[in-house]
Amino acid sequence: MAQHPLEKFHFCPLCGSDRFVENNNKSKRCEACGFVYYFNPSASTVAVIVNEKNELLVVRRAKEPAKGTLDLPGGFSDCYETSEQGVIREVKEETGLIVESVHFLFSIPNIYPYGGLDIHTIDMFYLCHVNSTKNAIPADDAAEIMWIPWEEIKPETFGLTSIRKGVQQLLAKKIPNI
Repeated sequence: MAQHPLEKFHFCPLCGSDRFVENNNKSKRCEACGFVYYFNPSASTVAVIVNEKNELLVVRRAKEPAKGTLDLPGGFSDCYETSEQGVIREVKEETGLIVESVHFLFSIPNIYPYGGLDIHTIDMFYLCHVNSTKNAIPADDAAEIMWIPWEEIKPETFGLTSIRKGVQQLLAKKIPNI
């Protein structure tokens, strides 16, 4: 059985007690104050952007995890923003492109290693329509931007598990309107 996601958390976030114990497979409970903390996945977004030549926008990761491997633009949603707002922001931060509309495709659960912790995420894939595909520039978490024809895409070159699985779904054409 996998280690409980909250195994590294030893103190109640409400009262600070060290009597913060496993409640069930999704939560910890404080024996001092009674607070129950449920561990839920973080919201993460993934952008699927296709140009007029039917090529997929792919970035090369500038940072760990999986630095140097291929990825799709995206990242964690911030507090107080919708998932759609998050994917729009992430695309602009990583590529400079302006997203005009987003359409939810599918989601994949993931584990994202960060700072010595395994962060459970739910990666939401969106088909993003941009105002122009001509001025994409790599920035933030993207070291490089490439437009790759669908027939040349190799899922094994994508470093993050959920992205690799998502690319496989896209290539299998299980997704309408792509």
